[in-house]
Amino acid sequence: MSRLGCYVLPGAAQDPRRGLGEARAAEEMGLDAVWIGERYDSKDLAALAGAIGQVTGRVRIGAAVTHPLLRHPMVLASMGQTLQSLTGERFTLGFGRSAMWRWNAYGVPAPTLRSLADTADVLRRLWAGETVAYRGPLGDFPRLRLPVVLDLAPPPLLLAAAGPKTIALAGRHFDGVILHPVLTPDAVRRSAKILREAAEQAGRDPGTVRCIATVLTAPGVTTEEAELAIHARAAGYLSVEGLGDAIVRANGWSEKDLAAYRAQPVLTALDGLPADKHLTRQQLIGLCAGMPDAWLPSSSAAGTVGQAARDLDRFFEAGADEVILHGVVGARLGPLVRHRATAPERS
Repeated sequence: MSRLGCYVLPGAAQDPRRGLGEARAAEEMGLDAVWIGERYDSKDLAALAGAIGQVTGRVRIGAAVTHPLLRHPMVLASMGQTLQSLTGERFTLGFGRSAMWRWNAYGVPAPTLRSLADTADVLRRLWAGETVAYRGPLGDFPRLRLPVVLDLAPPPLLLAAAGPKTIALAGRHFDGVILHPVLTPDAVRRSAKILREAAEQAGRDPGTVRCIATVLTAPGVTTEEAELAIHARAAGYLSVEGLGDAIVRANGWSEKDLAAYRAQPVLTALDGLPADKHLTRQQLIGLCAGMPDAWLPSSSAAGTVGQAARDLDRFFEAGADEVILHGVVGARLGPLVRHRATAPERS
């Protein structure tokens, strides 16, 4: 059966402890992985992953995602191998580039393709017990070394991406890619091809590099719940300069339609501020009326439980090795997981 995972604590987390119950529920219903989208307030990756590791025993625990330049390489290396030990080698470390507004606000350099590749290289060398001297976009580090290297497999390293250059980087330097939400199955197919061709060109076995699709999912829920799960999130993603453009290009959608979507007064009034941080959920849902009708149905899994399952099949058939369910959480995913578990194995 194809692998399925889900996010815990999607969005803002007023009570981080709720994530522990969501992770236990995900394991009990048979999901393969739980994923943490780190936020720098009440969703600290190391704290959450360590706690989830102690209340679960089987599911893989992944970061989808964190950002490499906000932690020194020694801190990342220490965090990675400590979490691998605490979770019984169930931890996966996923990185992402985020949006320029974040780095402008934080006063730190934005990640580049070079700095992301160097992060993966430095971490692997440290986990292998090497002493690393490095000078480059990550900083000037005369001598990096982990005094204690644990006898366990290093955590897999993933890279979040929507555009072809970042996907190809994942194929060359990482253990896989986490594709951004709101991609269609056709976009996933093209992305998987880019990923595996880049791995092969780098002398790697393309079969060992994983393609993970993230799909906005709302199976068998009310219209209101589906709009919160899918419409509100997609509206925020597509409003972000750079990210929304990459999603539209990957899907082969019209850039004129994207421009018309962004020209809505409620967005232009933000003057570049992130919509998902400054608009209400109902405002975000309302924005979706300004995009083509086909966009969201073609890039999500919704409707009845059976329809949502068929929608997910299209992503696996397109080349995804795993899908992260992003939308409704907890018990609302149970009927979908049970439906897929009892369905005939797909070829």
